[in-house]
Amino acid sequence: MIMIVIILGLMALLFTGIPIFAGLTLFGGGLLLLIQGNLGSVVEIIFGELNRYLLVAIPLFAFMAHVMIRGKVVDDLYDAAYTFTRHLPGGLAIATILACTVFAAISGSSVATALTIGSVAIPQMLRYGYDPKMAYGTVAAGGTLGILIPPSGPMILYGITTDTSIGGLFIAGVVPGVLMAGVFVAWSMFKCSTSQKNIKRDARASLKEMRAALRKSIWAIILPIFVLGGMYMGVFTATEAAAAGVWLALFVTVVIYRTVGWREIWESAQEACRLSAMLFMILAGAAVFSHVLTKMRVPQQIVESLVAQDIGAIGFILVMMLLVMVLGMFLESIAIILITMPVILPAMAHLGINPIWYGVLLVINLEIAMITPPVGMNLFTIKAITDAKLGLIIRGSAPYVGLMVAVLLIILFMPSLALWLPETMMGR
Repeated sequence: MIMIVIILGLMALLFTGIPIFAGLTLFGGGLLLLIQGNLGSVVEIIFGELNRYLLVAIPLFAFMAHVMIRGKVVDDLYDAAYTFTRHLPGGLAIATILACTVFAAISGSSVATALTIGSVAIPQMLRYGYDPKMAYGTVAAGGTLGILIPPSGPMILYGITTDTSIGGLFIAGVVPGVLMAGVFVAWSMFKCSTSQKNIKRDARASLKEMRAALRKSIWAIILPIFVLGGMYMGVFTATEAAAAGVWLALFVTVVIYRTVGWREIWESAQEACRLSAMLFMILAGAAVFSHVLTKMRVPQQIVESLVAQDIGAIGFILVMMLLVMVLGMFLESIAIILITMPVILPAMAHLGINPIWYGVLLVINLEIAMITPPVGMNLFTIKAITDAKLGLIIRGSAPYVGLMVAVLLIILFMPSLALWLPETMMGR
């Protein structure tokens, strides 16, 4: 009962429009003052939370993503994807999903993926006769892959909050991410074969055209392979992989493409610093909130309640997924991670739930939140670049919500899809 009151109170505060970091800090500080009588431990709590080597990965991955975005690598990536798929039913839609999949492994952001790929793909899809709803929905859903396919900002935050291997989380997201992309591709082919037969299709590309397209896009493909492969082989930690990725991104955009100069590097650094500062402030507020919950013994009470109810691991996860799905309609993914994880982590440990497996399930659920109203960020991103009616974008995204729920259930009942790769990596 106490936990419900606390969560409702925090949500009510956040719904006023106050920034997440301020809401967490003020609410947590107020509770601490109420039960402790002073705020003497706040500085130590915040310093302890932010004094972590792993946090260096956040600005580095953000900087790498912004360098690649400003380097206009996405144009060659999209052209290559279309060259290989243009003869298939829904070739442009498939190319959009494939480009989103690769770009997701560069940007680590759903909004950045939807914005960057959407600005190229949507005008082209409309020109080829695609239903606007399908064009908008494909990009909105494809963009969600940005937080599942590594590197992923929410996965880094989840790993830091739960003290889970970020490298393990990254590797665990690969198979579910590819599965999700495959489901999207299959749906696009089915949809275009049945209800959108008038879409223009180009002739199959020749082998020469395919080789030329692959050569142009090879650097965009190499970057995620280099970062993930280095972690998989044990060459890099997550933080070292981020640093190595930055150097490769600079080499590709400055030396190979020659599209990035000092100005673009400076702007990318500014954006990375701005994003990182925002996340670090939220982490500081979440640390205060988590500390208060621990002092009030809220996590322990939840564990005791679970023991009494005996709902089991699957039952607990189903309840949490429903809760996260509801929260995702109103709160940002960062807030959901930092509000829920300190509370349920002891319960997960008690039930023997693998934190890497749960992390993948959580991120898939957060993906769904990106395209569900009223606070689906990818929906607003598509509206910003197309000026289409929000209702049209929501209707176009609706089938993908169902597909993502299906993948979520598959991973829930087949955890090996998420755990096989990290287990083999950690067994090296």
